[in-house]
Amino acid sequence: MKYLIVGLGNPGVKYENTRHNIGFKVLDALAGASNTSFKSDRYADTCQIKHKGRILVLVKPTTFMNLSGKAVNYWLKAEKIPVDNLLVVTDDIALPYGKLRLKPKGSDGGHNGLKDIQHTINTTKYPRLRFGVGNDFFKGQQVSHVLGEWDFEELKTLEERIEQAGEIVKSFTSIGIQYTMNQFNGK
Repeated sequence: MKYLIVGLGNPGVKYENTRHNIGFKVLDALAGASNTSFKSDRYADTCQIKHKGRILVLVKPTTFMNLSGKAVNYWLKAEKIPVDNLLVVTDDIALPYGKLRLKPKGSDGGHNGLKDIQHTINTTKYPRLRFGVGNDFFKGQQVSHVLGEWDFEELKTLEERIEQAGEIVKSFTSIGIQYTMNQFNGK
C-alpha cells in the first residue's frame, strides 16, 4: 500500500529554517531516520521510505508554497495514490507552538499552500497534520512570523516536536487516521 506524504514549505536556503517550512523539516527527519535522501524530480524533491510494509512517497514541493497543489496533484496521479492516502504536513498559526493535530479534512484556514491544494485537487477532504507555530505576532505581521526563523525557546523543543510529528505520520500509514487521532491529538 502506498501513501503520499507532502511536507509544505518553500525551496531554498533563505527559507530553510523558517516556521513555514516545518513540513519540509518533518519529512527531512523521516528520510534521515531511514538513511534515505531526497532527489530533485518533477515539481518536487522526493524519496521513498518503507514502514510496516507500506511505501511512503515523501514529497517536498519545489513550486513554492502558493503553488503546492501542482506538485500534490502530479504526484497523486504519477504514483496512483488515492486522496485518502494523502497526508499534508503544514504549519498552523491557529495552534500554539509545538501542538500537533491530525485532521481528516477541513478548510484551508487562510493557508495559501492548503488553499492551492484544495483548489487543484478539487476537495477539502484530504488528511492533514497541522504543526502549531503560534500566533505571537502583531496584527499585519503574519507573513513575517511564518517566514521568520524559530526563536530560542522554540528551538529547545523543536527536534522533539518534529520527531513526534514523524511518529504521527508513521501511525497514520499503519493504523489509520481515526486511531492515530485518538492516540496523538491533544498531546
